[in-house]
Amino acid sequence: MNPWQVKGYSVDKNTTEGTLNALGVYAMDSLPASITTPSISTPLQFLQYFMPKAIYTATAARKIDELVGRNIVASWEDEEVVTPVIERLGGVRPYGDFVSTQLSSVNVNYERRTIVRFETGIEVTTLEEQRAAKAKINNAEQKRNAAITALAIEQNRIGFYGYNDGQNRTYGFLNDPNLPAYVSVATGASTSTQWKYKTFQEIIADIRTAFSALLVKSGALFDPVADESTLALSLSCQEFLTVTTDYGMSVMDWLKKTYPKCRVVSAPELDLANGGANVFYLYTSRINDTDVFAQNVVTTLRSLGVERTIKGYAEAYSNATAGVMLNAPIGLVRYTGI
Repeated sequence: MNPWQVKGYSVDKNTTEGTLNALGVYAMDSLPASITTPSISTPLQFLQYFMPKAIYTATAARKIDELVGRNIVASWEDEEVVTPVIERLGGVRPYGDFVSTQLSSVNVNYERRTIVRFETGIEVTTLEEQRAAKAKINNAEQKRNAAITALAIEQNRIGFYGYNDGQNRTYGFLNDPNLPAYVSVATGASTSTQWKYKTFQEIIADIRTAFSALLVKSGALFDPVADESTLALSLSCQEFLTVTTDYGMSVMDWLKKTYPKCRVVSAPELDLANGGANVFYLYTSRINDTDVFAQNVVTTLRSLGVERTIKGYAEAYSNATAGVMLNAPIGLVRYTGI
């Protein structure tokens, strides 16, 4: 009889189950009951992959710097930015030995713009900072970026709309008191002034009319071909520059060819800017060695201080701006209804 080898014991086929149990040998259909949860899965946290780059929420493009540039002027503690406006006055008469000389002079005025200051801050506490660090997030850095963005958004908003506290003089690209009145664009064959209903020829006619008006208004101080200019239009109308002829030339192609020094900048603030109507501005960069527009920014970011608290620290920041001023009204025309 051939013996079986079980756990180091030699047994033959006549060995009883009781004998095997006594030897510590158990049949597969007689496993003892377990005391843990059967077939536990791998915990979810061991099956998660965290992307190394986070997704940040977006805000609308800030276009005021692109439209009018930025001048850094004055000091954070100043109250106003004052621009002298000088008009040269003169006359001539035929010469005579005994005739009084005609005198020339100047007329000086001062255009005032009020500086407005804004502030924001952050607070970082110990527990939140350390917990964020576990997730590989620099909590303090993210909060600082949020504060900087908030100040930049406000500066951009003032650049377009100014700021009114009831007593100040802070204006923007859309409401400076020296801005000329809007002119309605011509009605197209569709009986609408809006570009979405106009043909290629009708849209370029509106743009050509604006260039002609600016040339005449500036007294030839602006050359549409030789001088730099900006076509600032509502964001929702920019795509209508892609309207083409039957031969494939778009409005933008025509604009680049006809007025090569004209740049196109769109901004969401120009959407519905005139009583619910879309608008465009056409202006030259400089008239008589003067910037047509000036955005007078005093301080883009100023640290007000850092305070250590019992459970963390706080920081405060500020900016200051005098808004946007139209220096040379003869260098701008505005149209509405597009």
